[in-house]
Amino acid sequence: MSEIKTMDGPGGTRLAYAKTDGIGPTVVFLSGYKSDMEGTKAVHLEAWAKAEGRAFLRLDYSGHGQSGGVFEEGTIGQWAADAEAVIRHAAPGPVLLVGSSMGGWIASILTRRLGSIVGFVGIAAAPDFTEDGFWAGFSEDERRTIMEDGQIALPSDYGDPYIVTRALIEDGREHLVLRSALPMLYPVRLLQGTEDAAVKRETALALLDYIDGPDVRLSFVKGADHRFSEPDNLALIEAAIVDCLARSAA
Repeated sequence: MSEIKTMDGPGGTRLAYAKTDGIGPTVVFLSGYKSDMEGTKAVHLEAWAKAEGRAFLRLDYSGHGQSGGVFEEGTIGQWAADAEAVIRHAAPGPVLLVGSSMGGWIASILTRRLGSIVGFVGIAAAPDFTEDGFWAGFSEDERRTIMEDGQIALPSDYGDPYIVTRALIEDGREHLVLRSALPMLYPVRLLQGTEDAAVKRETALALLDYIDGPDVRLSFVKGADHRFSEPDNLALIEAAIVDCLARSAA
């Protein structure tokens, strides 16, 4: 695997990343909520990129993985700013964004900030989940708890409970992307498993509807879960990246 490097991010937080040199555009992997750049998809895609001689970047947001900061103090806006800072530092040229779960939301935000994007691959993308998932699913008691206590613990199928903070909810409302058109004038490929218990099919369809572009496709994969990390799933991600790169260069 590529060497882990660090840089000072927004506010001085130490951000960790790994850059593989190669042919551009750089493929950038953006991981999910409470995930990191050592996950199966990130590491697999780095190995694939090396084998293909392709430039690749993976990173940890503040409070995640090997970066500094406290997870519970993070927000969508902060993590998007972290990703933007690392990309501008380590991959200043054209990029293809690959966003997994929350990374799909982060990527959607960055499409409005970065000027040299050639494609977007969403994997179980979870835009607006703080509002349409967490807040919408809270009972009145849970909403009262998070507003009065500042946080609430939610059970997770992926390890320790999620600590959801009032700051995360309120900041998330400032970065919603499924409320107006999302211009993406480059190839977009969205991959969604039918057995995903974390992201509903309706979310994938909503993202498809809101993206405004000439080449946008959504593929449902029967039997795939939220991890989307089985060998066949990983092959589909590779194919989506190759397809986007080929069409963007045509």
